[in-house]
Amino acid sequence: MEPEKIKDSILKAAKELFRKYGYHKTSVNEIAKKARIAKATIYKYFDSKEHVLDAILMDYLDLNLREILKNKAQFADEEEHLKALVMKTCRLTFTVCNEFIGWDFVRENANSQEFLKHLSDQLESLLLAAYLELDHFKNNPSRKEGLAFLLKASKSIVFSFAFTSVSDADVRKNFVSFQKELLPFLVKAAL
Repeated sequence: MEPEKIKDSILKAAKELFRKYGYHKTSVNEIAKKARIAKATIYKYFDSKEHVLDAILMDYLDLNLREILKNKAQFADEEEHLKALVMKTCRLTFTVCNEFIGWDFVRENANSQEFLKHLSDQLESLLLAAYLELDHFKNNPSRKEGLAFLLKASKSIVFSFAFTSVSDADVRKNFVSFQKELLPFLVKAAL
């Protein structure tokens, strides 16, 4: 089998298992069995189960972020457009953490903070590169610093309330609060 097909089968199997059982309850043996390969083959392509998860998450985020940015809905001004984009990407980030990682991973994995920091940094780079393709920023490169601030601050706030919320209702309440009380100021500072 070709290397790309093997890698894709590993990612597909892991994605299905992580969604069904959660990251923490899925073993590398189960991924190998589902992908119909030897366990050692997984380690030829990925250093660890965390690296498999990282690849899945970044592919998922990249694909969905492109869809969000492709949607050219009309907004009254660039502030409203940027607020809408930030909220969509914040919700996407939360969904990814909730759907693929699961809160057990955060609570029970000794490396979770390091992994989440790495994921957070990758996400920030991905978002910055994607947002810099928007007309608001492509035509005005001096705004890059403000945009970097907006993304870093938004990401930090969303990650913090995502991991401290007790229920889905708390998460919704925090998103509404962020959208109404903090985001307008962050967007103004970025522009």
